[in-house]
Amino acid sequence: MKKFLISSFGAMLLFQAAVAQQGQKMVADKIVAKVGDKIILQSDIESALVDMQQRAMEGQPLPPNASCFAIEEIIAQKVLVLQAERDSLPISEADVDGRIESQIRWAEQRYGSREKMTEITGYTIYQLRERFRDAIRESMLANAMRDKIVNAVKVTPTEVRTNFERIPTDSLPFYESELEIGQLVLLPKASREMDKYAIDRLLELKKKVENKEGDFGTYASLYSEDPAVKENNGVYVLNRSDKTWDPDFLAAAFRLKEGEISNPVKTQFGYHLIKMNKRGGDRVTVQHILIEPNILSADLAAATSKLDSIRNLVLTRKMNFGEAVAKFSDEPMAKFNGGMLQNPQTGSTFLTIDQLDDPSTKDIVMMLDSLKPGGVSKPMPFEDERGRKGLRLVYLKTRTEPHRENLSDDYARIQSRTLKEKQATALAKWLVDKMPTFYVHIENEYRNCANITRWMGQNDAVASN
Repeated sequence: MKKFLISSFGAMLLFQAAVAQQGQKMVADKIVAKVGDKIILQSDIESALVDMQQRAMEGQPLPPNASCFAIEEIIAQKVLVLQAERDSLPISEADVDGRIESQIRWAEQRYGSREKMTEITGYTIYQLRERFRDAIRESMLANAMRDKIVNAVKVTPTEVRTNFERIPTDSLPFYESELEIGQLVLLPKASREMDKYAIDRLLELKKKVENKEGDFGTYASLYSEDPAVKENNGVYVLNRSDKTWDPDFLAAAFRLKEGEISNPVKTQFGYHLIKMNKRGGDRVTVQHILIEPNILSADLAAATSKLDSIRNLVLTRKMNFGEAVAKFSDEPMAKFNGGMLQNPQTGSTFLTIDQLDDPSTKDIVMMLDSLKPGGVSKPMPFEDERGRKGLRLVYLKTRTEPHRENLSDDYARIQSRTLKEKQATALAKWLVDKMPTFYVHIENEYRNCANITRWMGQNDAVASN
């Protein structure tokens, strides 16, 4: 259920895109269910089905009765939301704004650009923010309530073993060779001379804008090295609580008055001029110009030497790889993932070779043959997703041979599966117990769905007493 709830924004966006691409007219919508004061529309079911079809193309099996699965999940979400509201779970508008912005960036990446996303879905950025605000708020409330219900659920080693032993040997999953791979990334630092050149260039542009010799937006489109400038002209909506932004950029932006332009601000991406276009509490609209100082061969050599020293610390066991990543890595997510690459579908650190097909990780495949488990590569040049030149050490933590699932090699995986199943059981029981405390009406066409029959039986029993 959690995956379904989190994807509600994507589901609706995919549905809108599918309708737009097929040139269809939206059929007259209708209410198919009501839970408390919340309605469920036929279009909600259709958007969920589009999302499930998309997941099926990515390898996740389609449920046997997809329409029933969709409406049952949505009804469950509404009940979770209503209970979250009863319990006054703390979801603020700032939290909602932050999630909206991160979801919009996800959508931009999915469609390739902001312009392409608008073309396919028919929504501008501003329309997306308002169109999906309520849905995202509900998704966050439902997830918070679900977490409150299942976070207390734990599993014992005996339960893990029982879960494993109940599966016939010939039905146990078979795993291809999998690897756990980490990386320690250094982005070479520019020299003082190149830093000064970038700062002076931005100060020159600021002076021209203030002297009305040119427009900030025009200079952004001409000179900014932010890859998104072609689509957004350097304009972003920021929320004070959104942790996905560079903290130095965010802090500098919120210090500005409306119409004010900052001095050059240094972040992990380079130097920025930031102009405050509009303030509104914890939500602001800014425009920026980014200039990245040039990296010279001497800068690359210095970074290579530093990585060689770090590699030697790890190989001589004066520091383990995770400690080295925490102390030295320039990768933004390193403090959260310890530098370990993750399976995009499961979030696991176990990867197969064919999952290393991202442009930024393809070259890792070439060096794996020369690494044994526990080994660390020499410094290797690469380009990140923004085209910045960097260097990295690659660490091969483990490499498994192809095998059928067993408790020795796969205990963590079996434990995770056991926990998820126990959590699902706890959530299902909670829904059966809680459903009668809410008004629920469902149209006849969906009343034969298995869970709905059970839930409505509970409600009918309460109504008859």
